[in-house]
Amino acid sequence: MPADRSEALPTARRPHRLAGGQPGLLEPGASTDPYRLRLYRILRTDFPLGHDPGLGAWLLSRYEDVVLALTDPRFTGYPHDGAPRGPVPAPLGLCRGSLVCTPLPEGGTAPAATDTAADPDPGPAPAVERAAYVLARRIAGRDRADLVEEFCRWLPAGADAVAAGLSSPDSSAPPRPGGGADDCARQTGLRERALASFLANMLDDPDLLAAVAGGGTGAVMLLHRAWAETLRRDPPVQIVLRRTRTEVRVSGGTLPAGEAVACLIGAAGRDPARFAAPDRFDPLRADADPLFSGPAGCPAALLGRLEAEHGLRALLAAMPRIRWAEGFRPTSSGVLTRGPRTLLVRPS
Repeated sequence: MPADRSEALPTARRPHRLAGGQPGLLEPGASTDPYRLRLYRILRTDFPLGHDPGLGAWLLSRYEDVVLALTDPRFTGYPHDGAPRGPVPAPLGLCRGSLVCTPLPEGGTAPAATDTAADPDPGPAPAVERAAYVLARRIAGRDRADLVEEFCRWLPAGADAVAAGLSSPDSSAPPRPGGGADDCARQTGLRERALASFLANMLDDPDLLAAVAGGGTGAVMLLHRAWAETLRRDPPVQIVLRRTRTEVRVSGGTLPAGEAVACLIGAAGRDPARFAAPDRFDPLRADADPLFSGPAGCPAALLGRLEAEHGLRALLAAMPRIRWAEGFRPTSSGVLTRGPRTLLVRPS
């Protein structure tokens, strides 16, 4: 493991240290880029268990410890026991663990019990696809566009609008969260960040873009793997809070009972003890892990993947030569939630 060289960084880019030398997760500078600051690396190697007073929680940064906190029945939801525990997947990825979260099958939803003669619901895919193509065509004629401002922020709400029977997404007013009952599906901001990270990763690799543009079953599977890899490498939610129900032994020591625990998803997803070349975006990696995609059937998890898949397809169909604007490089920010703030492209 390379030695920590954070002291060689300019002062503005060094992780702020708490008493005892532990980096402060919410201290000045940490939210800019915890990866380049080596904050996550320092926590994994030197402080695998430490208390962060700013967050009011114990920090877990190693993959093995984070998985334990997300799956072991000795941990429960935060701040109450109502959230899933034990073998039930904890809130992760785009899932917020809502108690009213209803699984949403990709192929459609079953008819209501009182309407047995109704046709099966085709599911959200057609609405997502239509909204994506409308938004992509509006950008296609530009010399320059920001995909975050003009695509990622509109697609989740635009899909809701199409599903509600509107002819197209209304780009004359700011998008609003969906009106459904499921709390997970209403968190459109997280899906915006995840979509922006996905598009940034894909646009960074012209060969990968060419492979998915070809269509077919192989392209679909590659898109699915690229989406899962984005949630591992660049998770929109960097921290998941849990709580201990009893004392729990982890790799760095013992967690007290009844304490808040911050699972650092961003650190665990790039743990070199679990993933080869963890900083590299590699949809074909042999050590992929479904953990970071969140619970299967969560409406937000499904909608996010559909928006990534149909969103990229729509952009490539409307703008086959789409590329980064001259001199632009995507950067992400945030340590609680994270994603690129701008994605400047040349549509043609």
